[in-house]
This record gives sequence, structure tokens and C-alpha cells, in this order.
Amino acid sequence: MSEKKDFTVLELQARWSKIRVANIYDTLDKMGYGDQVLDLSIKPLLPNQRMAGKAITVRGGRDPRTHDDDKAAKETGMDKSTASFVDVNELVYPGSVVVVETGGEPVSGKFGEMTSWNLKQRGAKGIVIDSLIRDYLGLVVIPDYVACVKGTTPIESYKRWRILDTNVPIAMPGTLTSQVRVNPGDWIIAEADGVIVVPEEISMEALIKAEEVEEAEEGMRVDMAAGMTFDEAYKKWGRA
Repeated sequence: MSEKKDFTVLELQARWSKIRVANIYDTLDKMGYGDQVLDLSIKPLLPNQRMAGKAITVRGGRDPRTHDDDKAAKETGMDKSTASFVDVNELVYPGSVVVVETGGEPVSGKFGEMTSWNLKQRGAKGIVIDSLIRDYLGLVVIPDYVACVKGTTPIESYKRWRILDTNVPIAMPGTLTSQVRVNPGDWIIAEADGVIVVPEEISMEALIKAEEVEEAEEGMRVDMAAGMTFDEAYKKWGRA
């Protein structure tokens, strides 16, 4: 009997990144986890981008201070809405993805180009936000880094939004259900079709099954490109 291998995060991340989100969805649906797709408005900034990684969670909310409350903010040591960004920094590791539940603040960019460069340099593969981000032109050229968001904005988050907690269970808006729970360590996979969450406790089983689906679909694709009819390829591979 072969020994069970303990895969590294980056080894697993490389495997997840090769599987299409639709094939992961089919796998999870058959496993009884069909409600794991985030709101379909949350997508990579560019349609050809793909991302996979383990979740580091962030929960945020509206900043209760007024924009002119500088004195009170400095007295309490909370003069920067990004003060607890240091907590996020300390959690990031190679192969991770930062997932942000924003708490409903609708107009400001919760992260941006420079904060994303910082996350990327610490090993993050990208960020998922249930709201907006800043600095589109800078974000789309960061190598091997993907921002999955509802859109972009020029508006600064300072004294409009702040980080409240990190690495706790969060609730992201869903597609087939109102909310999708994201726990630290869950797998996040994203591409043009959308963003899907794979619970960590079933992730290895789901990965193996999704790889089988991906292999069958790729075989069917190759055979049809070589001239095989759809009916012949379907009979051979069973994908449609």
C-alpha cells in the first residue's frame, strides 16, 4: 500500500489552477455542494485571468468616523482605516487568496494597486472582494495576481471603510443561495465563469474527482479537434 502524501499548498494550488470552474461546479454539485458559487457579478478584472488559492478571510464594515474626525482618530490610534492591514500581511503565505466580506459599504475601493503588490510579494495569488477595488490599470499588470471584484472605483476607503477582523468565517454573497460561507483555508478558484468556494474538509476528494472530469473533457476536446464527431467523442468520454 502506498503511503499517503502530504501535498504542499503550492502543489495543490498548481493542480486546482488547471481545472475549469464549470468542471469544479459539476464535481461539487454531484457531491452535494451545489451552492458554492459566489455572486456572478464577482469576477476577475480581465476575462482571460484564472486564479486558485487557499482563503485568508477578512471581514470589514463601514467606518463610523466622519471624514473630518482626524483629531479623535489620532487620539485613539486609529487614524488610518488600513491600520489592521498589518494583520492581513502577517497571515498571507504563498498560494493564498485574500477574501474580503466588506459589510455593505458601496462606493469605496477596499484595496488597490499598492496593497495588492504587497500581497503579491508575500505570496498571495489574488484577492476576492464582494464590492469594489481601486486602480484598474495598475492591477491588471501585476504578474500572477488576480483581483475578483464587482468593479472598480476611484474613491478612497479611508474613513469610509475599515477592516474589523481577519481569519474568521465570513459570508460572501452567493448565486444559488443568499450567502456562501468561506472559512480560512477553503479553496478559492476563479475565472471568467465566476468564483467558486471548495470547503477545505472535502477539498482533496473534490480535487481528485474534478481532475478526472477535466481529463475527460480535455480528451473529448482533443478528439473533436482531430476530427472525431461529437457523438463518437461523447460515447468515448461522456462529457457534454
